[in-house]
Amino acid sequence: MIRPATTADIAALTRIWEESVRAAYDFLSESDINFYRPYLLAGLMDGEVWVAEDDGAHAGFCVLAGDNTLAMLFIDPVHQRRGVGRALIAHACALRGPLIVEVNEQVTGNVTFYQKCGFAVTGRSDTDAAGNPYPIVFMAQ
Repeated sequence: MIRPATTADIAALTRIWEESVRAAYDFLSESDINFYRPYLLAGLMDGEVWVAEDDGAHAGFCVLAGDNTLAMLFIDPVHQRRGVGRALIAHACALRGPLIVEVNEQVTGNVTFYQKCGFAVTGRSDTDAAGNPYPIVFMAQ
């Protein structure tokens, strides 16, 4: 089930983000994770947040921003490779039409996952939006 997030979900979504980041972003230090946490919280407060549930448990979430930006997509590591990410992307597409996304290039499988969801590479940056040396791939459907 996919539903709109509420303020009651923030703790669970923060946990999913932290567990996902620790599992996939092995190049980030603890101080990096602490640096990015406020960006997560700002996105959760300012974006259009959708939660995927599996048997009542938080399985993942996405954040939509602007007209068609998929600003965040994080899946609980326990629920990965079960179609949760694809379902959230399909839901976001149904709401907004073709999406754009910025993908961290260093996370194994990131670009391939989005390509399988219909995205194509449109550009690249050597730094992320915060100016840190983490390469970003720009993609669009």
